[in-house]
Amino acid sequence: MKNTGPHHIRMDNWLSCAPFESLLQMEIKSAANGHAVLSMPFLHQFSQGAGLLHGGALTSLADTAVAIACKSMLAPGTHFATLSLESTFLAPVQEGIVTAHAVVTKSETDRRTLHGQATVKDQNGKEVMPCASLFKIARKQQRENEKSAGRRDPFGV
Repeated sequence: MKNTGPHHIRMDNWLSCAPFESLLQMEIKSAANGHAVLSMPFLHQFSQGAGLLHGGALTSLADTAVAIACKSMLAPGTHFATLSLESTFLAPVQEGIVTAHAVVTKSETDRRTLHGQATVKDQNGKEVMPCASLFKIARKQQRENEKSAGRRDPFGV
């Protein structure tokens, strides 16, 4: 039987795409200070039954854009995960390249929670999907970062 995971993933650098994102041919255009811009082409393999870009591909792009925005403000190696994600499909994508613009802010009440917003636009700049999400920094990771940095800030600043 094939190994179905979990798999240890070694990425080129902290701000790079994981294997799934590479499979979807996502490209990081920019990432800094809690902001990120990613793009993804609409390929035939990403179509749903009606020939439009699958909503799961759009949602993956938005989620990844927010994750990269998170990484741009966290210490390298910090473990975190998506807690919740809500997306609204406003218009279908029929062709071209879609782009996600993401921004992340720190929670005012919980230093391990990050609030993410992403807007996905089609190649003509039309908004096709807004997305809101919450990310959580792993408790164990936070303690390790605090111990090694001598401070209680998971953002490494």
